Amino acid sequence: MKPILSTLLALAGLVLNHFLPPESTQQPTPQAMAKTPKLTPCLWFPKEAEEAMRFYLATFPDARVLSESRWGEGGPFPKGSLMTARFLLAGQEFMVLNGCPGEFSESVSLSVDCETQEEVDRYWAALTKDGGEPGRCGWLKDRYGVSWQVVPSVLGELLGDKDPARAGRVGAALMQMEKLDIRRLQEAAAGR
Repeated sequence: MKPILSTLLALAGLVLNHFLPPESTQQPTPQAMAKTPKLTPCLWFPKEAEEAMRFYLATFPDARVLSESRWGEGGPFPKGSLMTARFLLAGQEFMVLNGCPGEFSESVSLSVDCETQEEVDRYWAALTKDGGEPGRCGWLKDRYGVSWQVVPSVLGELLGDKDPARAGRVGAALMQMEKLDIRRLQEAAAGR
């Protein structure tokens, strides 16, 4: 129990020091208060944060590492292993960290908006490869247990059709699919 507590305390300190601004007695300016806060999703892995990050970097074009922190002597992980890293995927910043054992849940997922069937097919294949699990309605889990939605952009338009019968047929077709098929969704909307 003690190693887990020390790991949690070390990670909490790292995260707090990383996100909290330096102490200041000055009041924030109206311009600073109006600034939109920056949100960075953090993915906590038991020990494979670096492997998962490299996998995501290879899966998405224009992805890149922004920063990395590594464990030193006396840490709960081997010296030189990844502690935390920040990286960009499709313009969104993410953070990964190696922590204690835990599991991801479908209650939080990452959604990939795809313009074409080729994009749907490529991301679906990449994210289910080597132990990923396909799910229903465009959902899947990658080999690290992270949940994803691989969704064609046209889906929202089809499901939001002003004709409830068209939208209903699209919804019924969607419920029968694992990987989403744009042609089949459009055919369902057309009543074919």
